[in-house]
Amino acid sequence: MPLNLLPNSLHASPFPTHSTHQPWLPLQNQPLRVSCISTRFRRRPGTRKNPENSEAREMVRMLIRSFSDKEPLVKTLNKYVKIVRTEHCFLLFEELGKSDKWLQCLEDWKVAFTYLTRNQVFRWMQKQRWYVADNGVYSKLISVMGKKGQTRMAMWLFSEMRNSGCRPDTSVYNALISAHLNSKDKGKALEKGLVYFNKMKGMERCQPNIVTYNILLRAYAQARNVDKVNSLFKDLDESIACPDIYTYNGVMDAYGKNGMIRDMESVLSRMKSNQCKPDIITFNLLIDSYGKKQQFDKMEQVFKSLLHSKERPTLPTFNSMIINYGKARLKEQAQSVFKRMIDMKYSPSFITYESLMMMYGYCDSVSKAREIFDGVAESGQEMKVSTLNVMLDVYCRNGLPMEADKLLLSANSIGIRPNVCTYKLLYKAYTKANMKDLLDKLLKSMDKDGIVPNKRFFLEALGAFLSSTGNPESGSASTDLSRPHEVLKI
Repeated sequence: MPLNLLPNSLHASPFPTHSTHQPWLPLQNQPLRVSCISTRFRRRPGTRKNPENSEAREMVRMLIRSFSDKEPLVKTLNKYVKIVRTEHCFLLFEELGKSDKWLQCLEDWKVAFTYLTRNQVFRWMQKQRWYVADNGVYSKLISVMGKKGQTRMAMWLFSEMRNSGCRPDTSVYNALISAHLNSKDKGKALEKGLVYFNKMKGMERCQPNIVTYNILLRAYAQARNVDKVNSLFKDLDESIACPDIYTYNGVMDAYGKNGMIRDMESVLSRMKSNQCKPDIITFNLLIDSYGKKQQFDKMEQVFKSLLHSKERPTLPTFNSMIINYGKARLKEQAQSVFKRMIDMKYSPSFITYESLMMMYGYCDSVSKAREIFDGVAESGQEMKVSTLNVMLDVYCRNGLPMEADKLLLSANSIGIRPNVCTYKLLYKAYTKANMKDLLDKLLKSMDKDGIVPNKRFFLEALGAFLSSTGNPESGSASTDLSRPHEVLKI
């Protein structure tokens, strides 16, 4: 049964904010409940700009720039042994995954290289006097490996931890479960995560906490396994852990991205029954989910509730509404959202301008999209390659490959260097349009910029070609570059 989102549900009350009435909860039959407050640490404002952290990152970048084939990384680390500490090594692990851009298309070699390099850094770190093996160190390292999709390295670190005499705790198992869930084989990863989860229940010092449940709930929601999500919620209700806003946001976000609106609304009902207040992430993911399913009445209703709540809309709120109205070819409504944003004294970001360009592209208003692009280029702001890619996508979507080619040729003159995504979208579009001359020209430009296409690059282009010939077995060949909104990064 779909959740009723009428005024008694999410709509705000006109009464003053000092009232004890909670406008987004049902008015009738509200039982008195004890709310569980999240103990998760929240960063204080400004901590991301900590001067010490900035200095550490700068030093790590200097270390990466210093090593080469002639001077191995370990030799470079030995030069700075007196000042390099654990936090530098953590940052070094993260930065290694972003480096080696010259290998960006040779993925297998890149993985092997970073695996060996990180292993060297870890071994070097173990030999230092300041190094103390504890669960916190291994939990962090396993987490870093997991985010980079290096499950084998994460498992090796887990074995190293046990061999060093450390006893794993809940945080280590949470990191290990997350590492598995970042692997490509999601089915196998979920099974492995569940094995660890059940194992944790049998160990006193490793009892699952709310973070454990949040990781698994979101993963099963992403896998569309509603029965397992409900089972985990039931298990959570019977445990000593209490669901927090991250619990509900994670599951609703996953359901929303999968288009499972009824299931998302069911979780929203559960959240309200547990008297857990929505935050801006909750409002944004609901707005985006309803917008993508073109349920605009509900989307606008949630937006009105947001305006009457203690939360404030963010730029991603407006960006999402603009794009989703654009996809439905509702240009006037999208323009109205932008006007509302300006009236509320919000300053558009480059993502907002990209959202407007995409909207006009969907609405066949290519000249308006180009007008915005030129305005950004002439504003003196730093141009993002993503802005170029959006404009190219607008041209290709509207059957104007020659205009896209002209814009690509002029990219350097406006200070933009095309990236792999630029060439990929153009290659797919030119292939779909059967423009052989433009394809040859594009391949020469790729060669000039040092872009070496890999197997996936050509497979996606083949999918575009098959879809253009009407092959029913072809994969998706859309050149849609819709940005995964930050609104949904929970």
